[in-house]
Amino acid sequence: MQNLLAGSRNTRPLLQSVVGLGRLNGNPRVAQAHKLPDLPYDFNALEPTISADIMRLHYTKHHATYVSNLNIAEEQVAEAMAKNDITKAISLQPAVRFNGGGHINHSIFWHNLSPKGGGTPKGSLSNAIIADFGSFEEFKSKLSALTIGIQGSGWGWLGLNPTTKRLQLATCANQDPLEGTTGLKPLLGIDVWEHAYYLQYKNVRADYVKAIWNIINWDDVAARFDSARS
Repeated sequence: MQNLLAGSRNTRPLLQSVVGLGRLNGNPRVAQAHKLPDLPYDFNALEPTISADIMRLHYTKHHATYVSNLNIAEEQVAEAMAKNDITKAISLQPAVRFNGGGHINHSIFWHNLSPKGGGTPKGSLSNAIIADFGSFEEFKSKLSALTIGIQGSGWGWLGLNPTTKRLQLATCANQDPLEGTTGLKPLLGIDVWEHAYYLQYKNVRADYVKAIWNIINWDDVAARFDSARS
């Protein structure tokens, strides 16, 4: 999916790599349908920070819809490529980008959170945060400010630059995925689409962002950091 999200001058190989063109009973198909991943905790596990109602709606409706629409879009791209209709395939790129990004982002987000989360990171991740931001509190303040300041819907991210091996902060609009948009390896994402918090925090995004630090799964973030560095 990265090639399509990042764009390419050579459109046909790009689209073929995304959809994994194949044949099933004479019909074009994608190599494998995407599936909604299992949620690693119960809907009410993140209360009081995130209510069960929000979690249920967010996971079973919003994330599930991204997965469903991604599969539909990839099937349509496959059909267009099978007919050599490059124009049609290109016109479907926004749907793949949006729904594919939504699937990628939420699959990371669920594991970035934990009912036993909060506190501060340990070990190599903690050392890197201090080296690149001065202190954990400075990092937390900067990421919070960036995320709260997003105009409209989007995500605030902590990522690793694979070239410099240093931590960086970034924001992505809508469901644009961090790696496909910036090249940074995603470590920690904060969803500030209104469906992530409005039922509970209304229009006070800052209260939601302040509260979410209480459930950050630093073990998961650290594992992503170690993997991205290797």
